[in-house]
Amino acid sequence: MTDTHDTNLPEKQEELEEAKTTVEATGPSNTETPAEETDKEEATKGQPAPRLTKEEILAKLKEVAANVEGTNKADIDSLKQAYYKSRNAEIEAAQKQFIDNGGDAESFTPPADPTEEEYKRIMSVIKEKRSEIAVEQEKQKEMNLQVKLSIIEELKDLIESPEDPNKNYAEFKKLQQQWNEITLIPAAKANELWKNYQLYVEKFYDLLKLNNEFREYDFRKNLEIKQRLCEAAEKLADEPDAVSAYHQWQKLDKEFRETGPVAKEQRDEIWARFKAASTAVHKRHQQHYEALKAEEQNNLDQKTVICEIIEAIDCDALSSPAQWEEKAQEVIALQAKWKTIGFAPQRMNTAIYDRFHKACDDFFHKRTAFFKALKERMSQNLEKKKALCEKAEALKESTDWKATGEMLANLQKEWKTIGPVNKRYSNDVWKRFIAACDYFFDRRNQAMSAQRGQEQENLQKKKEIIGKLEAIQVEELGAEEATRQVKEYMKEWNATGYVPIKEKDKLQRRYRTAVDKLFDQLNLSAAQKKLTTFRSNLDSMTEGGNQLYRERERLARIYENMKNELLTYENNMGFLTTTSKKGNSLLDELRRKAEKLRSDIELTKQKIKAIDETIKKESEEEKKEA
Repeated sequence: MTDTHDTNLPEKQEELEEAKTTVEATGPSNTETPAEETDKEEATKGQPAPRLTKEEILAKLKEVAANVEGTNKADIDSLKQAYYKSRNAEIEAAQKQFIDNGGDAESFTPPADPTEEEYKRIMSVIKEKRSEIAVEQEKQKEMNLQVKLSIIEELKDLIESPEDPNKNYAEFKKLQQQWNEITLIPAAKANELWKNYQLYVEKFYDLLKLNNEFREYDFRKNLEIKQRLCEAAEKLADEPDAVSAYHQWQKLDKEFRETGPVAKEQRDEIWARFKAASTAVHKRHQQHYEALKAEEQNNLDQKTVICEIIEAIDCDALSSPAQWEEKAQEVIALQAKWKTIGFAPQRMNTAIYDRFHKACDDFFHKRTAFFKALKERMSQNLEKKKALCEKAEALKESTDWKATGEMLANLQKEWKTIGPVNKRYSNDVWKRFIAACDYFFDRRNQAMSAQRGQEQENLQKKKEIIGKLEAIQVEELGAEEATRQVKEYMKEWNATGYVPIKEKDKLQRRYRTAVDKLFDQLNLSAAQKKLTTFRSNLDSMTEGGNQLYRERERLARIYENMKNELLTYENNMGFLTTTSKKGNSLLDELRRKAEKLRSDIELTKQKIKAIDETIKKESEEEKKEA
């Protein structure tokens, strides 16, 4: 038996108890499992790498390839994300420069990246090496498991040995050191292995005969330390940042494991207290990453819906530039929405991006093909309109007023049946055509000065109409009867032919003054006033030959532009929400603008209808004269 007054005994006792406490207090936490590796990766996930050039990223990836064992997966993923962000930034810059230089956005093709092949080669090497390391680690874990099982068997032998346990101390210390040096083992076996090891270590300690005075002193000292660690661990429940709390707990856990044992009757109590605090930290840590995973899954769901919307676009049903532009704006809005959504789960992030990129590419490639075909048709339309210009120019010197007038009118009708041409040439070819037509009709108007007598008669009629308008008393007649008479006189005014040109402006001003005064008394709407005034001005347009046709084409272009603008407002309103004050204000403003556009569109339609009626009336009068 060992002398209980041996001077080296307290030192041995402390070392033995510290070794025992390492087992009893922390369990198998010194064995890092795949789940803990995942936690470490998750803890660094989402932390972007410093802003690096692609060449710097490739250099770092080469360093990683040379030392894959010393690099964690999160660092590799961070470098991958940084590479693709840099690549995407280059593409966006190239596209912007292409458009600034006059290029068509649909014709842009991303430039080739000379670093991409090198990047793929390095990543292939890293992936292969990581796979090899993983295989070797699994083999090593199995070997370590067998070694630890043999250590437990040797501990059994020490306990069952008839010799004094103190004499077996050196052998026990050797086995303990050997056990602690082995870290990686299969996670499924870790808990059971640790329990067996703890069982036999405690049995060995219970056999020891040590100096009670030193033993009690160490127990008290260790108890104070562990109580302090428990208090610190319990305070982590109030730490707002779950990740920070987990990292702080790791330091406390390490210190707890390194602290020696306490009295046997207090071991379970102090360990249960520390374990309860640890469980609370682990639970919050796990909940934090579960929330992150739920958010990533929600992001994946949103991105999947965006992909489905773009993929569902029926491009075969889009037959006009306005329809294609409307859908293009929808896709662009979805692209903007995509950028506001965070990462999807890592295993799906690349796949969902590839799907989104392909859906967008397919749509814009089809759009480019449509506009290419449209451009070809516009070129054909330009040639047709040039041919009409040549015909009109060949007729403009004719003095056969009736026949030539009919031929030019037919050319104008044919002009309307021809589709649009490129905006670059549209104005010039129209000016050329209308100049030839105007030249003929101006000459015809000059030649028809014999109609001046009729113009004098028309002048007298219009003066009488103005007198009747000025004589209307709204209060005496009542609003309904007054309105009827005003409309009747205005209709009579519009039916009356031309007046001498020198009298036209003065007469028109007098007529407008009388009508506006009655309008104010009758409280007619602004739209009604505009339309009525427009109708009254049509007679002056008829004197200008083809001015009516020019005005109609101008109004038709305005009408189409306003329709497209209204579609854009309605489309934008569909993407806005009213969850914020700002969103509500913007939505109200868009609704107000859309309502005004609808009113302007209706007024323009009425103006076009009025022109058509006037043209029809002129045509009928010309037939009667013939």
